[in-house]
Amino acid sequence: MAARTTPYGAFNFIVNIDGQEAFGGFSDVSGLSTDITVAEYRNGNERENHVRKVPGMHKVSDVTLKRGIVNSTDLWAWVNDVRQNGPSAKRTVVITMLDEARNPVMAWSLSRVFPMKYSGPTLAAKGGGDVAMEELVLSVEGLEFEQVA
Repeated sequence: MAARTTPYGAFNFIVNIDGQEAFGGFSDVSGLSTDITVAEYRNGNERENHVRKVPGMHKVSDVTLKRGIVNSTDLWAWVNDVRQNGPSAKRTVVITMLDEARNPVMAWSLSRVFPMKYSGPTLAAKGGGDVAMEELVLSVEGLEFEQVA
């Protein structure tokens, strides 16, 4: 099979929370990133006057999910679970990018995840063309990347 040279579109993806596809789907996923801290170090007897850069701890950024409000309380139930049960409510979230034929091509697996912020919609009577959106900000401890195709 020839390597693909055309970039994939960012508009076909699935979000699974603990193996279940999220009801209603999401319109946006943002914040898939990890940072590695760097410690600068220099021996006092080094010949060159420069520092060494040593990789240190890494952290995963918070991930934000957005979707139009649908007839489901699944996200709110998870928020409630965290409020009542704390760390035992952590879950695994997998975001899978799909190609044009809706075949999985890449996946980001988020581990030890819990919602840290829920935002409901902005309601305005004058609009008429806007979709009521909800937003969930996830605290993520681990991030793994896998090429599926």
